[in-house]
Amino acid sequence: MLRFACTGSRAEPYAAGPGLELDLQVDEGSGRKVHAVALRCQIRIDPRKRRYSAEETARLGDLFGEPSRWGETLNLLQLATVSVMLPPFTGRTTVPVSVPLTYDLDIATTKYFHGLSDGEVPLLLLFSGTMFYAGDAGVQVGLVSWNEEAEHRLPVAVWRATMDEHFPGSTWIRVRRETVDALAAYRSARTITSWDDTIEQLLEEARG
Repeated sequence: MLRFACTGSRAEPYAAGPGLELDLQVDEGSGRKVHAVALRCQIRIDPRKRRYSAEETARLGDLFGEPSRWGETLNLLQLATVSVMLPPFTGRTTVPVSVPLTYDLDIATTKYFHGLSDGEVPLLLLFSGTMFYAGDAGVQVGLVSWNEEAEHRLPVAVWRATMDEHFPGSTWIRVRRETVDALAAYRSARTITSWDDTIEQLLEEARG
């Protein structure tokens, strides 16, 4: 029987895109040699397990609705499903788990991260998979129990560091091609030097 714990987290170094690296500790209590484990890990956010400031509550309204409904709408958010191959070990081992992220603000988990000022994000890790271990008759095969899980409190600062590594001081939004073409034409006609200045000028015109 395997037991799991997530003991640390950080921005994934040298990644081509934004991602987290989690430290997954795996314990096998019988002392037998584990040859390999083909592990599947579902990672979810449990928004019910933290408090929210007034500012955070306002920013998360688009995701969860009015605070009066949060008892019904604060449901688990699927962050990622990743596969991990554990190398041979006896007793205990710790392996890194790479978790890809996106800064697309149309994605529910990104909206959630973006809406938080500080503190921690409650993560729930669920496991399944196949274990190959040493038995009396040679290599034996067993299943990782589907009800095995682990929790981790991911610092919001780690998520921000991950995004700043790839999008320093900025955010990312997705718009239709037609919208981009119209913005580009507006920017070109007025010889505006940046997209930020283009949108700022449009906002000033709308306010005026």
